[in-house]
Amino acid sequence: MELVLATANPGKFRELAEGLKPLGFALRSLLDFPGLRLPEETGATFEDNAFLKAAYTAKATGLPALADDSGLVVPALGGEPGVYSARYGGKATDRERNVYLLERMRHLKGEERKARFVAVLVLAFPDGHAELYRGEVEGYILEAPRGEGGFGYDPLFYLPEAGKTFAEMSPEEKARHSHRGRALSALLQAWKDGPPPRETSRLE
Repeated sequence: MELVLATANPGKFRELAEGLKPLGFALRSLLDFPGLRLPEETGATFEDNAFLKAAYTAKATGLPALADDSGLVVPALGGEPGVYSARYGGKATDRERNVYLLERMRHLKGEERKARFVAVLVLAFPDGHAELYRGEVEGYILEAPRGEGGFGYDPLFYLPEAGKTFAEMSPEEKARHSHRGRALSALLQAWKDGPPPRETSRLE
């Protein structure tokens, strides 16, 4: 199956492409469709935004499209940054967003620094059918970044079971533990014997 990965984020594209290898899909990126721009992420939830991007891309290209919407949720901050993870603190680099988050959390200690990463994948088809896959992982936000890998908030997100931040993990290790890896595992399981029955869709 030919599939468009509906993301302009190089880090997400790499992780999605690597995770989808077992299915043997022929992958295309947004760069293959000059002039195609994803719609503004106006949804209130990760599910809303993933569906918005996937459905738009599938309709615009005439091909199945897979979109990811993901982010960091810190309960002690009322769920921030949540769906605004990529825009947290305004227009900023990953490093600047990390600094902003640390400043917002400077008064929080111990269990108050709990956080979770959430990833929602929506696979949408030109005929309107769509499938949803979700993954979550819980950890803590450190008081200073660690590691050089990954992207986004990876240098701050510490996973106790691994004893590392996501930025300290190899790509293979991160794929085993991450929220996006877990969402991809759910998709792979659903597709292991071919397309799943359409009545399993949660978004039609």
